[in-house]
Amino acid sequence: MKKILMLLTAGLLSNLQAQERPKLVVGIVVDQMKMEYLYRFSNDFSNDGFKRLMGDGYTFQNMHYNYMPTYTAPGHASIYTGTTPASHGIVSNEWFSRKLGKDMYCTDDADVSTVGDGTKEEGMMSPKNLLTTTITDELRLGTNFKGKVIGMSLKDRGAILPAGHFANWAFWYSKTGSFISSTFYGDKLPSWVEKFNEEKHYMPYINKGWDLLKPKAIYNESLEDNNPYEGKLYNSTAPVFPYDLKDMYSKNDAGVLRSTPFGNNLLAEFAKKAIEKEELGKDNITDFLTVSFSSTDYVGHLLGPRSMELQDTYLRLDQTIADFLQYLDKTVGKDNYLLFLTADHAGAENVSFLKDHKYNVNSISPKDIRTNLKDFSMKTFGADLVLDYGSFNLFLNKEIISAKKLDLAQVKNLFKEYLMKQDYVKRVYTEEEILNSTGNDYYLNFIAKGYDVTQNGDLIILDKPGYIEYQGTGTSHGTTYTYDTHVPAIFYGWHVKKGESFNKKVITQIAPTIAQKIKVAFPNGTEANVLEEILNE
Repeated sequence: MKKILMLLTAGLLSNLQAQERPKLVVGIVVDQMKMEYLYRFSNDFSNDGFKRLMGDGYTFQNMHYNYMPTYTAPGHASIYTGTTPASHGIVSNEWFSRKLGKDMYCTDDADVSTVGDGTKEEGMMSPKNLLTTTITDELRLGTNFKGKVIGMSLKDRGAILPAGHFANWAFWYSKTGSFISSTFYGDKLPSWVEKFNEEKHYMPYINKGWDLLKPKAIYNESLEDNNPYEGKLYNSTAPVFPYDLKDMYSKNDAGVLRSTPFGNNLLAEFAKKAIEKEELGKDNITDFLTVSFSSTDYVGHLLGPRSMELQDTYLRLDQTIADFLQYLDKTVGKDNYLLFLTADHAGAENVSFLKDHKYNVNSISPKDIRTNLKDFSMKTFGADLVLDYGSFNLFLNKEIISAKKLDLAQVKNLFKEYLMKQDYVKRVYTEEEILNSTGNDYYLNFIAKGYDVTQNGDLIILDKPGYIEYQGTGTSHGTTYTYDTHVPAIFYGWHVKKGESFNKKVITQIAPTIAQKIKVAFPNGTEANVLEEILNE
């Protein structure tokens, strides 16, 4: 009897140890998702998608980004590193490199090549420009590289940056219709990925086309189907349903799927196949799957936040998430996975829409900004001192400044004085002001957290609220304002109690919270501020 009791005790202790971590962690990022969408579209959601997560999980109603610029690449990097661009180095989607003398892309890597059926350029990607570790990296280290990490997205940056440096694989969508990767991860795609690609899962969506999911009357939270604030999907005659995707595909390529809700559907299919074939969550060594749904961003940029197309995209995503949760319940087990859902940034209202409702704001052409800066430089200094302008960064040509024996500080101040006179400008900060920030200036605090002295410009410009450096239709993002910073943050599943918080939280608290939850080391750049509500069971 004593021997039996000892065996039972040992078995119980072993089981308890196994339960210290979930079998699978799933990180979901919805590209360009405003928290407000969960409110505005709530009546039309099912009970099994977003409502299930919010009803049975823990929702942070007041989660924000804490730096500028609020773009896709720095957003994904910040979620998974638990720090901001000032530390992790992903300062934009692309930025001007003084070293290279040209723009560089966030995941560029000339030392790797495409794996799979993609173009040469599509696969020359890796996480080498990411300077700090991710929570996914720390899971790999914490399990002695036995726990698997798989990252995936329609966008390369949405797959690569969350998966980190030590991932088994990261996969992204090619305009050929295939999921591809790079030689950073392996020399040949797994056989299950090759088979998935051969089956051309994107074609049924192309053949079916895009019409409203529900009766038109349901979409009363949006503007009329054809309104002046929408762009046109692949040169369609008008931004109206139904959309003939077969025609668009024949004139372009499989990339057209990205700008429809079905890009998200395809990614969810791929995610389920990855769970099955990579056997994620099948043993007691925790695995991590990162999934970034990008179609919401493509649709938002092109058609705007008040379009029926965007609402339809979210109603369909709600169904996709409901189906994915059911799949996780069945394959991993309802109490065996920890899931979080958030966004890489939110997005602004269309400027023309606001202006038509008597808000005195304007769109600003980035091309006009560059032209005007150069004109000012020629008139003031007799030379074009503008090396580059992009992502709110102004780079000055220090070689010409030195050759003309101009005082650099004076040049910066004169550019600042000029910019502060422009109607769209709220603040301008020089490199010195940013680096000497005390944290007392609300806007400067955002900019300092997004500023890497080795990669950012000589001056940073903050536009006034409501202004967008963008075209006339659709929308964009990037600023310090709440319409760009306020995103969902929902935790669900393994050892997560039901509840909600209305206290302001910041996105860089997610990664260290997961680290504490699953008992691995913090990502090495994080300030380690955590969401205690998720840790208090």
